[in-house]
Amino acid sequence: MSYSPDLKQADVTIRVLLADDQALIRAGFRVLVDSSPKLEVVGEAANGREAVDLARSTRADVVLMDIRMPDMDGLAATREISADEDLAGIKVLILTTFEIDEYVFEALRAGASGFLGKGVDPAHLINAIQVVAAGESLLSPAATRGLIGHFLSAPDRGEPAVPVELGVLTAREREIVALVAFGLSNDDIAEKLFVSPLTAKTHVNRAMMKLGARDRAQLVVAAYQSGLVRPGDVP
Repeated sequence: MSYSPDLKQADVTIRVLLADDQALIRAGFRVLVDSSPKLEVVGEAANGREAVDLARSTRADVVLMDIRMPDMDGLAATREISADEDLAGIKVLILTTFEIDEYVFEALRAGASGFLGKGVDPAHLINAIQVVAAGESLLSPAATRGLIGHFLSAPDRGEPAVPVELGVLTAREREIVALVAFGLSNDDIAEKLFVSPLTAKTHVNRAMMKLGARDRAQLVVAAYQSGLVRPGDVP
């Protein structure tokens, strides 16, 4: 699956915060991130607490967040960043060596916009940062339908990440949220519903606003937790 960042990000330098307890890993990611003229590293954190503090002080656009860190882990740090209204514009991209299904769900429920293994190639990482900075979620259809559906159907799945009172949505918005939950892009949704990509994007943005969702990833969570989409459903 290919991803294209929003055009509004094309001429804007994206501010990136690195959060990992291993200095060598942070150094490697700094080299990769700074190699792109569109990206800039604005800070490094060795634990989750530092990541939250630096997110506030640097006003980063994207945090590359490790999961297992001392003091406060990456999931807890992500929750704290996501819960702070003053940090509403900051996106979190989880990077970890622990590519376990449950972490995908927990990361999204915590408010992350994407999830990548640390073995990702440089070009994909740079593209991923631009994708989440533009407000998109970094989720493949397979991850959406399989992993997210599996964990959201579990009996003990905790509190919803976003409000799931879908009555505030129009019928068209509910239809589009369901398609987002299946992993369809704006272009895919436009083609399926015979509308323009801009119209599809407008509906997605309105649904996010009404539900208080930070990005498309949280629309996926809301769709499953509300029962709008169930594991096994097809678009």
